[in-house]
Amino acid sequence: MLPVTAVDLDLPAAQRHTVRTLVGSQAIGALAITIGIATASLLARDISGSETQAGLAQTFQVFGQSLGAWILARVMTQHGRRIGLVAGYLLGGLGGILAVVAGVIGSMPLLLLGAGLLGMTSASNYAARYAATDLATPDTRARALSVVVWASTVGAVLGPNLTGPSTAVARAIGVPVLTGPFVLGAIAMIAAAAMLWFRLRPDPLLLAREAAGHEAADPHGTSWSRVTDVLRERPIVALAMAGLAGAHAVMVSVMVMTPLHMEHGGAHLEVIGLVISIHVLGMFAFAPVVGWAADRWGRARVLMAGGVVLLAAAAFAGHSPMGASHDIVIGLFLLGLGWSMATVASSTLVAEHVPLSARTDVQGAADVVMGLAAAIGGGLSGVIVGSFSFAWLSAGAGIIAVLVAGAGAIASRRTPATR
Repeated sequence: MLPVTAVDLDLPAAQRHTVRTLVGSQAIGALAITIGIATASLLARDISGSETQAGLAQTFQVFGQSLGAWILARVMTQHGRRIGLVAGYLLGGLGGILAVVAGVIGSMPLLLLGAGLLGMTSASNYAARYAATDLATPDTRARALSVVVWASTVGAVLGPNLTGPSTAVARAIGVPVLTGPFVLGAIAMIAAAAMLWFRLRPDPLLLAREAAGHEAADPHGTSWSRVTDVLRERPIVALAMAGLAGAHAVMVSVMVMTPLHMEHGGAHLEVIGLVISIHVLGMFAFAPVVGWAADRWGRARVLMAGGVVLLAAAAFAGHSPMGASHDIVIGLFLLGLGWSMATVASSTLVAEHVPLSARTDVQGAADVVMGLAAAIGGGLSGVIVGSFSFAWLSAGAGIIAVLVAGAGAIASRRTPATR
C-alpha cells in the first residue's frame, strides 16, 4: 500500500480520471436504459395479450432498481465501486437478453425477470453519481456529482430516437420487432461495463479509504445496522434521503400521467414527445449549474429551492387544460429542473455527511427509498387521475413538494451556509 502522502499527491489526477470515466459510462448507460422505454409496455401487452398487464414490465424494472441499489451497495462496501458498477451493468445486459428471448418464445415470466435485471442498470447509473464524490474536495463535491448526472442527457436524448433503427436490427437477426431496442440496450450495457472495468482504475472508493487511513475504519456490523446507526447519529442524512425520495415521487407521478392528460385533449404524439423531451432537458441539462450553486450557496439551500420549483411545476401542470398548452410545457420543464436541484443537492448531502465505513450502505439505502417512492408515486398516479383528475394529482404532488422544501429548510439550519 502506498503511503498516504503519496496517495494524496495522486488524488486530484485520480479524481479527474474518475469523473471522465464516469461521464462516458453514464452516457452509454443512460442510452441503454432509455432505448427500451417506449416499447417495454407494448412488448408486455403483446406477450400477455392484456393491456392491464402492459405496465408490469416497468413496475418490475423499478423494483429491480431498488433491489439492485441495495445489492450493489453491499458489493461496493466489500470490493469497491468498480466491481459493483460493472456487476450492475452486466446483470442489466443479461436482463436485456432475457427480454429478447421472452419476446421470441412469448414468455411473460421471463420478460418480467429480464425487466427486473434491467433495473440493475438503473441502479448502477444512479450509484455512479456517488462514485464521482469519493475523491472530490468539499468545495467541488456537488459539481463533480452534477457533471455525472448531466452526462445522462446524451443517452436520454439518443436512446428513444434509436427505437426506430432498432427495428432493422431485430429484423436482421430474426427476432420480434419490439425486442430490437433490448438488443441494442444489452450491447450498450456491456460496453458501459467494459469501459468501467478497464478505465475505473484506481477504484475511487478504495483510494479514498486508503488516503483516509485510520479514519476510514473497516465496516462493522451488518449493512442495515450501519445505515440505522448513521440515521440515528446524523439526522441531516435522513432529511437528505427524505428530500431525494420526495422529489423523485413528485417527478415520476406527474410525468407518467402527462402523456395521458395531453392525449385526452387531442394532442398529437409528436407534441407529447416534445413536451417530454423538454422535461428531460430540465432534468439533466442544467445539472452542472445546479452543482455549482450547491457548492457556492449550500446543498441544503438548493434542496429547499428545488422543493419550491417542484411546487411551481405542480401548480402549472395542475392548472393546464387537457391537450397541449403553455402551462403544461412550463410545468414539465420546471418538474425536471426541480428534480435536478433536489437530487443533486440531497445526493451531495448524503455523500459528505456519511463516514467512509458506511458510505455505500447509506447511499444504497437512499436509492432504495428513492426507487420505492417512485414506484408508489407512479402506481398511485393512475388511480388518482382515474378516480379524480390530473389537477388533483398535481395538488398531491404539490403537497409533497412542500415537504421537500421543508426538509431543505430544516437541513439548512443544521449545516454551514456553504454546505
